Amino acid sequence: MAVTDPAAWATAMNNLGMVPVGLAGQQLVADSICVRGFDPTLSLMSRITPLNPLLPGLGLVPQPPAAEVPGIKEIIHCKSCTLFPPNPNLPPPSTRERPPGCKTVFVGGLPENATEEIIQEVFEQCGDITAIRKSKKNFCHIRFSEEFMVDKAIYLSGYRMRLGSSTDKKDSGRLHVDFAQARDDFYEWECKQRMRAREERHRRKMEEDRMRPPSPPAVMHYSEHEATVLAEKLKDDGKFPEAATVLLAWVERGEVNRRTANQFYSMVQLANSHVRRLMNEKAAHEQEMEQAKENFKTALMGILTQFEQIVAVFNASSRQKAWDHFSKAQRKNIDIWRKHSEELRNAHSEQLMGIRREEEMEMSDDDDDDDSTGNPSNKRPRVDESALAAQAYALKEENDSLRWQLDAYRNEVELLKQEKGQLFRTEESLTKDQQLQFLQQTLQGMQQQLLKIQEELNHKKSELEQAREEHTHTQALLKILQEQLKKNTKELAETNGHNETQEINVMTVPLVNQDREKNSEKRSQPLKSEKEALLIGIISTFLHVHPFGANIEYLWSYMQQLDSRISANEIEMLLIRLPRMFKQEFSGVGATLEKRWKFCAFEGIKTT
Repeated sequence: MAVTDPAAWATAMNNLGMVPVGLAGQQLVADSICVRGFDPTLSLMSRITPLNPLLPGLGLVPQPPAAEVPGIKEIIHCKSCTLFPPNPNLPPPSTRERPPGCKTVFVGGLPENATEEIIQEVFEQCGDITAIRKSKKNFCHIRFSEEFMVDKAIYLSGYRMRLGSSTDKKDSGRLHVDFAQARDDFYEWECKQRMRAREERHRRKMEEDRMRPPSPPAVMHYSEHEATVLAEKLKDDGKFPEAATVLLAWVERGEVNRRTANQFYSMVQLANSHVRRLMNEKAAHEQEMEQAKENFKTALMGILTQFEQIVAVFNASSRQKAWDHFSKAQRKNIDIWRKHSEELRNAHSEQLMGIRREEEMEMSDDDDDDDSTGNPSNKRPRVDESALAAQAYALKEENDSLRWQLDAYRNEVELLKQEKGQLFRTEESLTKDQQLQFLQQTLQGMQQQLLKIQEELNHKKSELEQAREEHTHTQALLKILQEQLKKNTKELAETNGHNETQEINVMTVPLVNQDREKNSEKRSQPLKSEKEALLIGIISTFLHVHPFGANIEYLWSYMQQLDSRISANEIEMLLIRLPRMFKQEFSGVGATLEKRWKFCAFEGIKTT
């Protein structure tokens, strides 16, 4: 039976219960992927296992095809088993999500008679196997040495495995290969990730160290020898920047004291001597810049004249005498070149005009400066004159600083004198302030006591008046009773005692009623009209709602909303006339002293 014989392969696949493919006589294994020198006439019954033409070299499983082009799986032959591909019409076998760092696969659907040697023979061509853990229930776990080998093993999922040429069910099974989650794989993957993170941190640190600016050199400590060396460096123009940083560090550290002040002053003086040199260098650089500006201006004018010539050439060629002799494409190119050259010429002319405007503005500023100084003829001072001006300016600044120091010393002396003279004054002023405060407090207390005494006096006056009225009423009643008794004593002998007592009671009752009516009339005298009664009701309800009282202005503003013609004096007089219903209290101290009216009618009811 030949390998390429379709009838033989159909019979074998039918015995395994698979749908036969390739019955139309087509070649199941393409010649393009076969190994050179492979003899397709080798028989399966001759016990000679042919090499798989799909394997590169001695490899068993081909590289998985690209995802875009679906590959056709072929039959795979081993020494002790044969792997038959799944039906291409069926969907591909499903797999779980791949765990990170997966090197272990799960292989299910193994034949019952499959051994570890057969499993290793099938899967060792996918890569180096480090461990095989086989179970009694027709599945196993295979761990490879690298992660890419798992992809080759997954490619075998769906193949039907048959041991030898047996048709027994125990010797065949459909393989299911899937990713397995193993602790060893995850631990190795974590180790690799940590190693990569360490390498990345090290790389970043090296990059930061490389990009970090170099640290400044260490400044030596002050000593007399170092000071003399530094003074020599300050005299040298080339070493002046380094020496100036050292001098600045010493001054900031606080190395200046009475012993070293003269030495530091000499070093500061040496630093000041470089001002003239720096001003001369600045003037020289300014002169060079002016010369470079002039050169740039002349070069730009030359370029602009050449652009003008080029534009003139294009304009001449655009006239009808020459334009008619050019072709259409030539005319198009000439037109494009002319527009481009005109744009460049306009840009250069604008730049030149800007330079001229700046020069004119500088000249006008110089003229203004000359007019203010009174020397209009000197427009550009020379280098020597600028150096002298810089030196004069430095001397002026030094003179100003010395003058300021002298003024500061004078002010300090005056402040010390004033402080000495003010020590005694401050003590006297403190005692006077304390006395004034005590006097103010005592005055406030006395004011409060006087107000309380006035309130008590008014209250006692009202009580005294009431007591006098009651006393007068009682005296009148006594006189009336005495007169009646004198008259009735004469008639006692003639009349019975029973009738006499009834007449006395009849006479005394109307007298008492008359007294009660007189008292009620006297008490109701403050209510002169219905308007006052209405005002008392409104004020009593308002003050009852405000238990802490209200001042007369607040009460008047509320009553003003009801009756605009009422005045605050009216309300206050009405409240004073009714001391049993309204009472006045004082709150606050000193400037915050305030009169408040309260409703007190219910207090008398509670006490009674």
